[in-house]
Amino acid sequence: MEESGSITGKVFLNGDAYGGSFKGILPHGKGKYTWSDGSVYDGCWEEGKMTGEGWLIWPSGASYEGDFSGGYLHGFGIFNGSDGSIYRGVWRMNTQHGIGRKQYQNSDVYDGCWKEGVREGSGRYAWSNGNMYIGNWKDGKMCGRGVMKWFDGDLFDGFWLNGLRHGSGCYRFADGSYYFGVWTKGLKDGLGMFYPAGSKHRFLGKSSDRHDEKRKKQLSHTSSTISESVKPKVKRSISERFSYSLLKGSGSISLRTTSQGEDVALGDSSKDMLACDSSSVLSQSSHDDKSDFLETGSVAYEREYTQGVLIKERIINISRLSRKSKQRIKFHAKEVKRRSCVYFLEGRKSYYLMLNLQLGIRYSVGKITPVPIREVRQSDFGDQARIKMYFPRKGSQFTPSHHSIDFYWKDYCPMVFRYLRELFKLDAAEYMMSICGDDGLRELSSPGKSGSLFYLSRDDRFVIKTLKKSELKVLLKMLPDYYRHVKEHDNTLITKVFGLHRISLKRGKKVRFVVMGNMFCTELRIHRRYDLKGSSHGRFTKKDRIDETTTLKDLDLKYEFHMDKLLREALFKQLSLDCRFLESQNIIDYSLLLGLHFRAPENLISLLQPPDSLDNVETNPEHEGGISQGELSIPPRGLILVTHEPSSVSTTPGPHIRGSTLRAMSVGDKEVDLLVPGTGRLRVQLGVNMPAQANQKLMQDETASVQVELFEVYDVVLYLGIIDILQEYNMKKKLEHTYKSLQFDPMSVSVIEPKLYSKRFINFLEKVFPVEP
Repeated sequence: MEESGSITGKVFLNGDAYGGSFKGILPHGKGKYTWSDGSVYDGCWEEGKMTGEGWLIWPSGASYEGDFSGGYLHGFGIFNGSDGSIYRGVWRMNTQHGIGRKQYQNSDVYDGCWKEGVREGSGRYAWSNGNMYIGNWKDGKMCGRGVMKWFDGDLFDGFWLNGLRHGSGCYRFADGSYYFGVWTKGLKDGLGMFYPAGSKHRFLGKSSDRHDEKRKKQLSHTSSTISESVKPKVKRSISERFSYSLLKGSGSISLRTTSQGEDVALGDSSKDMLACDSSSVLSQSSHDDKSDFLETGSVAYEREYTQGVLIKERIINISRLSRKSKQRIKFHAKEVKRRSCVYFLEGRKSYYLMLNLQLGIRYSVGKITPVPIREVRQSDFGDQARIKMYFPRKGSQFTPSHHSIDFYWKDYCPMVFRYLRELFKLDAAEYMMSICGDDGLRELSSPGKSGSLFYLSRDDRFVIKTLKKSELKVLLKMLPDYYRHVKEHDNTLITKVFGLHRISLKRGKKVRFVVMGNMFCTELRIHRRYDLKGSSHGRFTKKDRIDETTTLKDLDLKYEFHMDKLLREALFKQLSLDCRFLESQNIIDYSLLLGLHFRAPENLISLLQPPDSLDNVETNPEHEGGISQGELSIPPRGLILVTHEPSSVSTTPGPHIRGSTLRAMSVGDKEVDLLVPGTGRLRVQLGVNMPAQANQKLMQDETASVQVELFEVYDVVLYLGIIDILQEYNMKKKLEHTYKSLQFDPMSVSVIEPKLYSKRFINFLEKVFPVEP
């Protein structure tokens, strides 16, 4: 047996050879190992494993020089692929992980972050033709905020998903024109504003929308889904795992490999990349700065797209806008402060409020979940059915320390809401993680008319709303009947309520919250939202306040919806039951919240984009490591109802998991699913994924602008539910009701008795959803 540290050479029975230092019978220290297939490692060893600095070369010509640990490529190193690609950066367990720069065989370069062999995090990808993307990546694809700049000067600054433009963004054309809008899977989808070149604003030049067609073709070459794998063919992949073991008898070292999956094309990343904030390179003319262009521009085009097809255009003469109307476009913080019921929450206090809410919900759910299951009792609705706790900043025997301010927490009727969450098939852990996870909550940009603030969970499943004290009392009063109603009616359209809480801050300030389901957490994009009460009293929206997120009102609705007979019958049967319940609770002023997903007219979809569209990016297997163009999948047909197949639709728990599958006459009175081209198969439930045909009503003439509706009939998918159920009829307003009733116009009455309100509400909706002739 060789002594520790001895230097010698040895040839094994399988043809492998080693020359260098040993520790016992294991290579240890400096040494060179040559496998029988021609692979060679020259470097440091530790007890039979490659550890330290070394150099590894494969018969194919691929090589690696850098750090090793435990037999793995681990640390900083340079890999030269047999295809001519070069990666210089950090490795972990044989995969690129950390900061790295990769140059592909086609001269594309990626510089940025890697995670387990794929691009993830911030990074820059430069194509050989001069195009460049700087922004966020996920799973090897452009995802999140990022800027794409083309060699001809066009630029997109916005959000991406799976390598496609997805979300809000600003598209700047090389000639100086701009488009601010929303994209879905690479296609314009929803409302947007086009500012042509030639306006007086210093940032705008001369252009036409024909430039967009040119851009589509070029993006197909550049904006690709980078999901290729880099696997140097060296008899074993560089992304394979190496492990060395000593074979008994011969003492030779065997190289065993296990595939680690895919590698992705990334570019130049030096070690000082960490110091470079890619967000600083993003265009400062963000889509959030749309109001800046209203100062001196003359003409703009308000456009609405559906799956890339232009369906509506309104020409706006900006120069004629009054100073007053321009000011209304901007957000007035002072006005919000006066209206908001939590006006004292300024600066970081709003952040503290959200943090307190998360701490409280985590505490309450964790405390109530272990309680053995039993029937809900009358005492669970009583005044004593409360969980109270003090949360000092430093923590206590029952509460953790935190970085917020001291507060008192109260959880109302915790056992009742636990059972309500179970009725709605919500898992306690998922509920808690959705609201209390590291991603936290986000505050919606503007408060409601009542002054309430709204928060949205990061996964969009839950809406949290601040309540007035009077609204809290109404909800607690109706809670026993609400519980019975939703228990008896799986398909109820009334708002799903999951929790009721109060936070008390210093100086006696109290903020009350209700946690509700978000009915617009859907697989399809909501293009239009309506709040319908069946009234004409103030039920319109001023044109200069309408944008992609605006909730419109009764007089703004220009469509009537035709649906399958059985779907309509199910809808109005449940509407009658829910209205009867609200009437029994003396509730008025509730609304039907209606969300519309439009489908582009079928005859135009085939003309949407040429096959070499830039918006779809697929990996070309013949060009490993580079980004190649793909083809856009054109949906061949519109909405289709098919017989329900439980195994073919998603059963993932969500805000719409409860409720039966509806039947449709068009498929023989059977339960149905909805086939949506480009999306998938969706279960049709009451208020969820309901297909209909929207017929355009005759439009009124507009004097302030020119508006053109390009189509009269659309396929739509409806999402709807009853909201604002906490307004109790006040007898003190009887005089106002009597006075307005003298007008003999029930549509113009703002305060009416519950029975009359529900009747008017149903009558209005029967006109919105007319019976098929």
